[in-house]
Amino acid sequence: YTILSKVHSDRNVYPSAGVLFVHVLEREYFKGEFPPYPKPGEISNDPITFNTNLMGYPDRPGWLRYIQRTPYSDGVLYGSPTVENVGKPTIIEITAYNRRTFETARHNLIINIMSAEDFPLPYQAEFFIRNMNVEEMLASEVLGDFLGAVKNVWQPERLNAINITSALDRGGRVPLPINDMKEGVYVMVGADVPFSSCLREVENPQNQLRCSQEMEPVITCDKKFRTQFHIDWCKISLVDNTKQVSTFQEVIRGEGILPDGGEYKPPSDTLKSRDYYSDFLITLAVPSAIALVLFLILAYIMCCRREGVEKRNMQTPDIQLVHHSAIQKSTKELRDMSKNREIAWPLSTLPVFHPVTGELVPPLHTDSYDNTSMPLMQTQQNLPHQTQIPQQQSAGQY
Repeated sequence: YTILSKVHSDRNVYPSAGVLFVHVLEREYFKGEFPPYPKPGEISNDPITFNTNLMGYPDRPGWLRYIQRTPYSDGVLYGSPTVENVGKPTIIEITAYNRRTFETARHNLIINIMSAEDFPLPYQAEFFIRNMNVEEMLASEVLGDFLGAVKNVWQPERLNAINITSALDRGGRVPLPINDMKEGVYVMVGADVPFSSCLREVENPQNQLRCSQEMEPVITCDKKFRTQFHIDWCKISLVDNTKQVSTFQEVIRGEGILPDGGEYKPPSDTLKSRDYYSDFLITLAVPSAIALVLFLILAYIMCCRREGVEKRNMQTPDIQLVHHSAIQKSTKELRDMSKNREIAWPLSTLPVFHPVTGELVPPLHTDSYDNTSMPLMQTQQNLPHQTQIPQQQSAGQY
């Protein structure tokens, strides 16, 4: 079902186009290449990471992916080779980094893609497995168990694993850091026989309705996967390449020569002089004349068409004129008072005669007194010239 190889120096591998290719980068192979070597009896467990790229380029080919969860786990190269690369050797540079000693080791992996006789398989199904991560699914025994379960419900003569894709590469979210929470993985398989009735059950209207309501569809063969693989049947994709109509249209290519437009005639070197006086008059004189006419019309309306104050007063009722005159007079008086702060005191503050003695009593405050802090009302105890009224005495005192 898959090609699995261990890492060696300048190793040649021969995957087939359209069939899943898996290559494991084992840490154990590189442990002996990073000095200093461990002492006898000690176990070296240095953190090692890998960098993979196409020779002469900073990244890998588009069909090849790489994953390594931690520096203490093996790296895995996986992908599905394409037909375009058949017969062209692909050299992958593998650089191992020892994160403890900062030493590096480099090896070359030569991938020789070969054409498959039964490629492409016409019937392809893509399953979404929720309880698996991509590196778990890439293990040969796990992938073999899954293909065995698919073969049980499909019964094909030839069955190949075409591709494996992590759900994160399809826009999925990173799972919560909880036990048994997996990111999910898409597995595409191909066969040479039509889809079985069990796989066709996902296309029933009842199951489509349940999927639209985010409910689990009823699939009769789900129990054959449920023991090890939890498949999301709402995300299964069935592709029948035998029914797909080719949309390729033949492109009619021309000769690549533009039609003859005659001989090119460049402009003459001697240009005639041009008089711009008329253009100047049209550009400035005409707008200026229009602006002058508009100004005269506006001046006539504003200055020569005024009715005057006398005509306005004649058309206004007398009572309204009286009210208006009174308002203007009061407003003028208030404005004059606000301009002149040295005004006479109100009558309530002028000198008065003492009610008993008849003497002239001065005002309660002088002219220079600041009345801004004076209370609005004063109690009788605060009045300095208050007249004391004699109280009646009891009869025993006379």
